[in-house]
Amino acid sequence: MDVRATVTGKPRELQGFLNRTIYHPAARRLAGVLVPTPVTPNMVSVFGAVMVITAGVLYARVGTTAAVLAGFATHLLWHVVDGADGDLARLTGRASASGEVVDGLCDYGGHVALYVLLGSALDDVIGSLAWVLAVGAGVSRVAQSVFAESSRRSYQWWAYGVPWLQQQRAGPTGIGGALGRLYLAVSGVLTGATARINAVVSSAEVDPAERQRIGRLAREAAPSFLLLPGTLGANPRTIILGLSMMAGSPIWFFLVEITVLNLLLVTGIARQHAQCRRLVDLIGRGRN
Repeated sequence: MDVRATVTGKPRELQGFLNRTIYHPAARRLAGVLVPTPVTPNMVSVFGAVMVITAGVLYARVGTTAAVLAGFATHLLWHVVDGADGDLARLTGRASASGEVVDGLCDYGGHVALYVLLGSALDDVIGSLAWVLAVGAGVSRVAQSVFAESSRRSYQWWAYGVPWLQQQRAGPTGIGGALGRLYLAVSGVLTGATARINAVVSSAEVDPAERQRIGRLAREAAPSFLLLPGTLGANPRTIILGLSMMAGSPIWFFLVEITVLNLLLVTGIARQHAQCRRLVDLIGRGRN
């Protein structure tokens, strides 16, 4: 297989159980339905943000048992829409760095509103401490999400030659470009260990045989490399939030993000440094 070929969709090792069995197949079907319509990938991204905000309103402002269940269902369905924008972009030839930024803005923007809504609901119960927890959980989510997504995107480039924002030399300008650069700056801090492999991959672009060998080694390292980033993705967090709201309060969700998930983040960063050193050594041995 030519690892430099563009891959439509994500390989199996990048998909958790729910993505592989439910979300991604449904997203592809939705994108297929939207292809002949005037709907654009950016419209789908915006609609996804509206879904997240709607879930927040149902959770925090309505709050009945039926509303909490409806909010949970809406947030789960958001995962389908969140995948459909990328599938639609690929199917219609509209994939671009600017679209990637719009997708990220809608994702983060929708969830900022969700956290504000959750914080306001908790403020009614415990006062200003609610905002300490909400901000702490929100900042934690950003760090955890950037680490998880950047790790997966870097792996997909190494293993399959699929570029992402990091490889775009002429990215979007204006506010989108500034936010994209900010994202990459945070990514560089959290996944700095990947820089050495990025350099090795870039230098091998002129040698197809060597590039394929590096891709094979990256795929062999996938189970270990992708394990902790997978636990810090959106799927587990959506379920944790739904269970927390069913238990009657977002406080449990905030506490899990601040403690358990941050512990996984720190562990993941440390493991990634060791894993990247090992992969660089493996690549180097094959050249000798």
